[in-house]
Amino acid sequence: MKLKYIPILFLLFACRKSFLETDPKGKLVAKTVNDYDLLLNNNTLLNTGGANAQVFLGDEIAAVEPYFATAEPKTQRLFQWEPVVYEPQEDAAETSALLQQLYIYNKIINEVGDASNGTEAKKKSIRAEAMAGRAWVYFQLINYFGKPYNPATAAGDAGFPIIRAADVTATQFNRAPVQEVYDFIVNDLVSAIPDLPVQTTYRIRMAKPAAEALLGKVYMFMGKFDEALPLLNDAIDDLQQASIPVELIDYNAAFAPGGMFLPLDPFFGPTTPVIGDNPETIYARQFSNFWITSSETVITPATVALYGATDLRLNFYSNMPFPAGPEYPAGLLRRMAPLTNPYGVVLPDLILLRAECRVRTNDLAGAVEDVEELRRNRMPEADAAVPAEASSTQKKLIEYIMDERIREFASLGVRWYDMRRLSVDPLFANTSYTHTVYAEDGTSRTIDMPAERLVLKIPPKIMNENPGMEDNQ
Repeated sequence: MKLKYIPILFLLFACRKSFLETDPKGKLVAKTVNDYDLLLNNNTLLNTGGANAQVFLGDEIAAVEPYFATAEPKTQRLFQWEPVVYEPQEDAAETSALLQQLYIYNKIINEVGDASNGTEAKKKSIRAEAMAGRAWVYFQLINYFGKPYNPATAAGDAGFPIIRAADVTATQFNRAPVQEVYDFIVNDLVSAIPDLPVQTTYRIRMAKPAAEALLGKVYMFMGKFDEALPLLNDAIDDLQQASIPVELIDYNAAFAPGGMFLPLDPFFGPTTPVIGDNPETIYARQFSNFWITSSETVITPATVALYGATDLRLNFYSNMPFPAGPEYPAGLLRRMAPLTNPYGVVLPDLILLRAECRVRTNDLAGAVEDVEELRRNRMPEADAAVPAEASSTQKKLIEYIMDERIREFASLGVRWYDMRRLSVDPLFANTSYTHTVYAEDGTSRTIDMPAERLVLKIPPKIMNENPGMEDNQ
């Protein structure tokens, strides 16, 4: 899919001294319904740049010297679970890109109803898409800066300011409670879904299946598995109407002669499709995997041990640093691809979320079917079966699914979100997390994660511009 742009509609942003951290140079000139429709093709909505703190917080990764000592301060601070990540005047990637997107969505939501040259049905569809996009933005923000959802405390836990207006002159913001932010996300999605197109036509655009999948995921993060499962089922069913390929990539074929992942680059690994052509992408959003061209972060020996010998996902890893150097110690592996990470709504995540939801609603057989569907596309079918012992109890099968999520998403930023939601799950109570830094001689030191680092502190620049705003610990 090629993105469409109209120069007068393209947003340019510069730094400003305000909470929003963005300021359009000039104005968004949108008058017709078609103008607002084209705003949703904006490249600003596709890319979140360096909003990747979650990658370095997951416990599936380790660090290696001498490369870690020269890593950028953000990487070092996040990996060591330090409370302060950014400098006082530094724009935080985890807010700047998302707030730019929020500005665009709010503008569309508030203005498209008065646009000219379009039907009411089209206006409602565009507004619904912007509301669903806003919900996605807030789901990222609350997972960065709000405590994991706990129904017993969510009404009092500090979340993130709810911003409904496209107004860069606003200067006073207060953090809404976690409960209020989740209610806001749910309301946007519930309101949007009836007016979204059922057919998935462009990956950058939010259709009904993506919104259903997102709402199901939100409910799972709230522990509402009974409410999540029907939505995840509907999302998978509605994807059958897509006008573009939406399917799992069969790694058995992709790595076979003439397959889409070949040739294998010695530095960058498999030749992965761009996000617009990736059939596993349902709703395209991406951030930069710049650490793939560095050498400081790797997956841990325990993570490596999760993979079977025939698991083709191992082709995404190298035992060598980039671009050269001695082999990593202790069997550590560096992820090589993809260079940009799709994380809007993706099919492997949807399948594994439904599998977990099925277990939690006592459909263990259905959960096994989902997991094995994914595994058959990641290794030879003979090795794809879920072991009988792993599916013998509800807890064991959930643990197996969590391991499968690590196998599928290691080094891609998914694990920290799972760590967050499991921290308030009675089945995983009192779980502790560590990071390990390996020296050149193979010795290591361990860093224990403080419970507070399941939440990021509000960036110092935002705190300085909003005196009195409550910060996280």
